[in-house]
Amino acid sequence: MHLNGKVAVVTGSGRGLGLAYAKALAAAGAAVVVNDVDAEATAAAVKEIEEAGGRAVAETAEVGGSEAAEALVARAVDAFGRLDVMVTNAGVLRDRVLWKMTDDDFDTVVRVHLRGTFTCVRAAVRRMREQGRGGRVVVAGSPAGQRGNFGQTNYAAAKAGIAAMVRTWAMELARDGITANAVIPVAATAMTRTVPAFAPYVEALERHGTPLPDALRKGEGFGTPEDVAPLAVFLASDAAAGITGQCIGIGGDKLALWSHPQESAVAYADGGWSAEAIAAAWPVSVGRAPETCGIPAPRTARGASR
Repeated sequence: MHLNGKVAVVTGSGRGLGLAYAKALAAAGAAVVVNDVDAEATAAAVKEIEEAGGRAVAETAEVGGSEAAEALVARAVDAFGRLDVMVTNAGVLRDRVLWKMTDDDFDTVVRVHLRGTFTCVRAAVRRMREQGRGGRVVVAGSPAGQRGNFGQTNYAAAKAGIAAMVRTWAMELARDGITANAVIPVAATAMTRTVPAFAPYVEALERHGTPLPDALRKGEGFGTPEDVAPLAVFLASDAAAGITGQCIGIGGDKLALWSHPQESAVAYADGGWSAEAIAAAWPVSVGRAPETCGIPAPRTARGASR
């Protein structure tokens, strides 16, 4: 599988998952625009890619607004003549429970994740449609956006919105040969380092290179950024031309397809429902097995063997 001749932009690629995506795309033959808010991180990433034989340029910008999105697309076109793949990975966290979350906490996360994904994909798609040769959109989702997560109103809302945008874009972009899919990663990053059940393993991996145990790699689908990156390469390739509108999970040794939201139980009442009728029917019909909320706790936190 190769990406020779293709040009990709990867937002938030100075470190972590974004850097893994950029390196993997470059190793597969794509020319890559590396983006981050940290100029030193982008420069270091470009150097690492070039030293490995790949092609890359840096574009330091804060993702969110239209100006940054247009600059990223322009950088790709100026440096490599075209744009074929947009990977939106840039993100921030401002975790707080609802009653402590400020307007700024909410707006910052939504601006970078949700609006940043929208503006970058819009700019990329406009260019791809002008080129008339199709393209690939790969965005970053999260289990939090699929199921919710304690203390992450802003982040979960943004990621749920991204999943909904992907499903919409799959329909809108089909005639242009442009696919849109979301990667739902579970990996050892600065974000997951804050999860108590994962923290000691992430620290051991980063400090000593200690491999993650099977209880995480298989049981939780939790791995390294490098475990996630091949999915971005696949989705950017010609082999994935028929795959669009999907939320695909990957981490450790696990690959998964997330379902779209759908009705799980239905009941009918002639003439419609009164509040009293709903109360009577709920425990014996649609409410018999209510949906759960939140990301299931890692088994390591429930006493499983490490």
